[in-house]
Amino acid sequence: MSQIIETDIVIIGAGPAGCSASLYLAQFGIPHVVVEKEVYPRDKVCGDAISGKVVSQLKKLNPAWLDELKLDIQGFIPSWGVIFSAPNGNEVAIPFKHKPHEAEYSPGFVTKRLDYDYWLFQKLDRKYATVLEGTEVKDVVINENGVSIISDTIEIRAKLLISAEGTRALVAKKYGGYKMEHKHHSAGLRAYYDGVTGLHEEGFIELHFVKESLPGYLWIFPLPNGQANVGIGMLSKYVSKKKVNLKKVMLEVLESDKFKDRFKNAKLQGKIQGWGLPLGSKKNRPISGNRYMLIGDSASLIDPFTGEGIGNAMFSGKWAAEQARESIKANNFSANVLHKYDLTVYQKIGGELQVSAWMQKLIIFPWLFNWMIGKIKRNKELRETITFMFDDVDLRKKFTNPMFYLRVLFK
Repeated sequence: MSQIIETDIVIIGAGPAGCSASLYLAQFGIPHVVVEKEVYPRDKVCGDAISGKVVSQLKKLNPAWLDELKLDIQGFIPSWGVIFSAPNGNEVAIPFKHKPHEAEYSPGFVTKRLDYDYWLFQKLDRKYATVLEGTEVKDVVINENGVSIISDTIEIRAKLLISAEGTRALVAKKYGGYKMEHKHHSAGLRAYYDGVTGLHEEGFIELHFVKESLPGYLWIFPLPNGQANVGIGMLSKYVSKKKVNLKKVMLEVLESDKFKDRFKNAKLQGKIQGWGLPLGSKKNRPISGNRYMLIGDSASLIDPFTGEGIGNAMFSGKWAAEQARESIKANNFSANVLHKYDLTVYQKIGGELQVSAWMQKLIIFPWLFNWMIGKIKRNKELRETITFMFDDVDLRKKFTNPMFYLRVLFK
């Protein structure tokens, strides 16, 4: 007979989204249960970049945690900018900070998800969080009486469910009507290499929109101990339509004139691994319902242009925890009340996701992307404006309006 655990809130998944929700619930003094299929430490196929959004959330949760990351140079590399490379070979480097020498912390980091996720998982407050590792959810039942989470050995009964299950979200499929749509989904490959040369001394991440990988891009992210995360991403509809062999394309790009010297002595560590990215390009996708909220990849909140998802995952965890607190106070977990969470998410990042979806479409037209990168490279004021976007959260709101880009690029 299964053990029965009763709680107000249950979180499925202890990745960055689930951990974020748990950490904020703990700050609110709300007991809850976290169910995690894997046992930490565990790997997660990803590009391994920790964005400024993540840094801002860590600072809100506990500023001292950033000091830990700053000192752990074996596990975390500070990242101070990004390099964009156009199909015609033009490159432009954009710093993340306007005055980096005055910054207390780097605006981002690069670290293996194996290390970051385990580090964040260890921060969970066990005073409020009952954590069940190695517990695979077999079924979820939601009705007017509550939520039941069923595994082989445990049944968890709750008033509210927060789903942080990731790309294979049972709750999103069973209750949210989620179906994989190729035009709102990306396929990605990740590999670790030793001995890649030409990495930026200040940890700039690299996004290369080379001809061979269009309408996708190749990335090279520096890692601790002389390694690099190298990968390729492409919208699934093109992978399916053109029957693209991503692994073959990636290896051919690395052997091309642009990269062959940088990789001539590089050694692949382990296997090239793939994963799917549910993109946030579908406007106003429902992400809550009666007694449940979807966060992170379960809610398809990955940036359609860059593929970055950890930042939005952690923000959505925060907003879900805030809504959970309100629902507990009102003892109301109805779809109408929880819809406030949807409104918050799309009010905060909906415009940003739509602009990224718009930029994603530029990749289809190499000549347009070449022109845009050339314009940015020649225009110092434009480069500084983009840096301010990374550096200033309030200014970033202007970048959710496509007209802003037209005014800047054509002035």
